[in-house]
Amino acid sequence: MKAMRSVDRFLTTHTGSLPRPDDLVELVIATQRGDDVDPVALENRITSAVHESTKRQVEAGVDIVNDGEMSKPSYATYVLQRLTGFGGSSNSFPFADLKDFPKVAARVTGDPGRKYRRTPGCNAPVAVADFDAAKHDMDRLNAAAKDAGAHGIFTAAASPGVISFFFKNEYYPTHEAYVFAIAEAMQHEYEAIAASGAYVQLDCPDLAMGRHVHYQDASLAEFRKVFQIHIEALNHAVRNIPAEQLRMHMCWGNYPGPHHYDVPLADVIDLMFKAKPHAYLVEAANPRHAHEWQIFETVKLPEGKVIVPGMIEPQSNYIEHPELIAQRIDRYANLCGRENVLAGVDCGFSIHVGMGGVDPDVTYAKLGALADGARIASKKYWPKAA
Repeated sequence: MKAMRSVDRFLTTHTGSLPRPDDLVELVIATQRGDDVDPVALENRITSAVHESTKRQVEAGVDIVNDGEMSKPSYATYVLQRLTGFGGSSNSFPFADLKDFPKVAARVTGDPGRKYRRTPGCNAPVAVADFDAAKHDMDRLNAAAKDAGAHGIFTAAASPGVISFFFKNEYYPTHEAYVFAIAEAMQHEYEAIAASGAYVQLDCPDLAMGRHVHYQDASLAEFRKVFQIHIEALNHAVRNIPAEQLRMHMCWGNYPGPHHYDVPLADVIDLMFKAKPHAYLVEAANPRHAHEWQIFETVKLPEGKVIVPGMIEPQSNYIEHPELIAQRIDRYANLCGRENVLAGVDCGFSIHVGMGGVDPDVTYAKLGALADGARIASKKYWPKAA
């Protein structure tokens, strides 16, 4: 598979979750509550929703699309349906920035998308429970992408580190042993996605959001040690997949909080570059990270790597102006090389089922603006670009 490198224009992609139809949200929440749900009806609605979403992504001008994560209750907790070992006590998430603003915390924690989220600890060996789920996802996505005429496809999967973030260790002797056990179990899913011909996206909020949640009281040096372990586990899990087929999403948390404790990208970018994936998706549009393009004035993007900065953000119903998007692309292209830049999105639009402050129609309008901005920028760097 070819690397996600621009050849004659700036390509576009996004990060993962997209708004699910209301009736699918109700079905998935019912399964989370433990209600009886007709499995055939659920499967049929997931399939139709994937086709609808894929078609809308292509119509908006997105080049590398996915299934919108229609089958998953969230980007990380879906692994409860695919792995064994999680039957322990629930985890807690003490966000440092939310502690400073209790009223904001009440709004964030009261989001209906988090109401039915389950985060039991690991109290037994982690192993694969469902060997068919990932392939089924990919068969469904490939069929939808073919019908929609998509340029390329990707599927996001929880990284070993973010699984350890959501589900605390109550079984393994050390954190390192726990993360590597997860890596061994998740290897099957990563390779199933790769075998389908898709790009494998490793979702890694543990490498950024983790700093102001579980490691808020640690020193930066201590957090960097954990970061290093997580990268080593991730690299181990994808050791059989070519780097060109891998992309990694750095995430500081997709929630409408102050984010004033977010670890600066500059503090961890050297470790990020040690990850095997050839493409790095980073937040670059929201007010806390939009300035970080300046890092690349002094830090060189490693040879063979690609940067996918977020040109739009998923928390606001504002539709970014295409000219602004083109300006943002221009900054990165000047510093990193036009062939090494794709236009992306800061994070997913609905990372937990039922969550999302952006209207579904606005979501696709924002993706359309992303594509328009990429076309404007392409004409500057590739004058013959359509």
